[in-house]
Amino acid sequence: MRVLDIAGYDADFVSGFLREQLEIAEVGTRVIVHERGNIGAGRMKRLHQVAANEASGARDKYLSRLQFQGSYLRRRYCPRFLVIAIRASSLLWQCLLTKLVHITTVPDMLPFFTGQVGYVKDRGYEIEAIASPGKDLDRFAAEEKIRAHAVPMTRQITPLRDLLALERLWFRLRQLKPQIVHAHTPKGGLLGMIAAWLNGVPVRIYHVHGLPLMTATGWKRALLKWTERVSCALAHDVLCDSRSVREVVVAEGLCRMPKIRVLLRGSVNGVDASVAFNPARVGAHVRANIRAAYGIPPDAVVVGFVGRLVRDKGLAELAAAWTMLRDEFPKLHLLIIGVFEPHDPVAPQVKAVLCSDPRVHLAGAVAEVTSFYAAMDVVLLPTYREGLPVVPLEAAAMELPVVATRIPGCVEAVEDGVTGTLVPARDVAALADATRMYLRDPKLRQKHGCAGRARVLSQFRQEAIWEAVYQEYERLLRERGIKGREPAYSSARKSEPSS
Repeated sequence: MRVLDIAGYDADFVSGFLREQLEIAEVGTRVIVHERGNIGAGRMKRLHQVAANEASGARDKYLSRLQFQGSYLRRRYCPRFLVIAIRASSLLWQCLLTKLVHITTVPDMLPFFTGQVGYVKDRGYEIEAIASPGKDLDRFAAEEKIRAHAVPMTRQITPLRDLLALERLWFRLRQLKPQIVHAHTPKGGLLGMIAAWLNGVPVRIYHVHGLPLMTATGWKRALLKWTERVSCALAHDVLCDSRSVREVVVAEGLCRMPKIRVLLRGSVNGVDASVAFNPARVGAHVRANIRAAYGIPPDAVVVGFVGRLVRDKGLAELAAAWTMLRDEFPKLHLLIIGVFEPHDPVAPQVKAVLCSDPRVHLAGAVAEVTSFYAAMDVVLLPTYREGLPVVPLEAAAMELPVVATRIPGCVEAVEDGVTGTLVPARDVAALADATRMYLRDPKLRQKHGCAGRARVLSQFRQEAIWEAVYQEYERLLRERGIKGREPAYSSARKSEPSS
C-alpha cells in the first residue's frame, strides 16, 4: 500500500496536495497528513491517516467528494486553517487558469507541440497531456513542464482494448475537469471526443493531421470514415493542417465546411527556421562529422529520407528509385532517418534492398535531426498520404530541395518548381527522374533550397502559428459562454486570416 507523507502548509503544498489526492484516489492509497512544529528537527506534533477509498462500493461517492474543492479533508482530520487554505488556493487556481488537455494516441506525436505548449501556458492556461505510456511522454512532460497521464491506446482497430481506453479517458477527464480538450490522431481523436462529450467538456477540438482512410480499402475504409464522422460530429471545432486535406474531409462527407478550419497557411506547429533549422548556425564540421560517422565520403552526393519506415511512406518506391540511380551515380549515397515499424510494415524484399546496400545508411531514430539534414543534398518524400508534412518544411528551412508526391498536404509543403518538385504517387520513374535532375544540377539544388527557406520564414513561423492557436482557444471559450479574456498578447502578426 502506497503512503503519501505530506508536511508543510505553503501554497505549493496546497496545490500539489489537491492534485495528488485525485491521483491517489484511483488506487486506494492511504494518505498520512501531519504537521511539524520544527521541520528542521523533524518533530511531529500530530499524525492522522485519511482513507482515500475506504470501500470499493463508495468509490463514486468518494470521488465526487474529492472533486468538490476542500471537502475531501474533514475538519476532524486536519486543522481548520488547512481546509481554508486548500479551498482558497484551489478556487484561485481555477479562476486564474483555463485547463487544456491534449490527447493523442501515441506519445511520439507530442514533440510536434514543442514550444506551442509553453506559449499557451504563458497566456494563462494550465496544460496537461494524455497519451499511451512511453519515454516520449515523460520527456515531453519534463521539457514542457506539464503533467502527463498515461492511458494505453493502440493505433490498430482493437475493440475491447479501445473500450478499456475509453473508460480510462472518461475517468481521467472526470478528474481533471478541463475547459478544453484538444484531441489528435484518428484513435486519440475518436476516444478523446467521446470521453470529452460524456464528461460535458465545454470546448472540444478535433485536429485532423492526416487521413488513414485515403490508403484504406473495403470494410477498413468504411470503418475509418465512420470514426472520422463521429470525431467531427462530437467536436465543437475541427482543425486541419492543410487546405487540401480539408477539401478531402469535406468531399468524403466527414465534416461540414463551416465547422472545419485551417489556421494561417496550415501546419501543426510551424518550423523554427531561425534557430533549430538554420543552416547558418550549423558549421561545415557538422556535415563532415555526420558523413564520417556513416562512412560517406566528403565529395559524395547524399539523398535523404526522414520519417517512419512504413509502407505508406512510399518505401517501395524509394528503394526502386534508388536501385535505378545508384549505378548511374557512383558517388551517390542514401541516408535514411527513422525506424522500421510493425504497423503497416514494408515488404521484406524492400527492407532487404535498404539493409544490404553498403551505400544505404540507416541511422535509426535520432534525437537531433538538424545535423543529418546538414549532411544531405536532396530530400525525398514519396509518401502516399499526409496532413501537412513537417519534413519538407524542415528540409526547406535547411535550404534543401525536396522531391515529394503530388498528394493532399504535400502540395502545400512543397511549391512545385520553386522549392522542390512534385511527382505522382507510386510512380518510380517520375521519382527517379526528379531526383536525377537535382543530382545533375547543383545550381538548381541551391536555387530551390534558398527559395524553400525564404518561404518557410515568411509562411510557417512558429510564433505566428502559436498565436493563431491561442486565439482559436480564446474564440471558442467566448462562443461557448465561458468567461474569456480579451487577447493580451498579439506579438505575432497573422500573415493570413484563418479559413
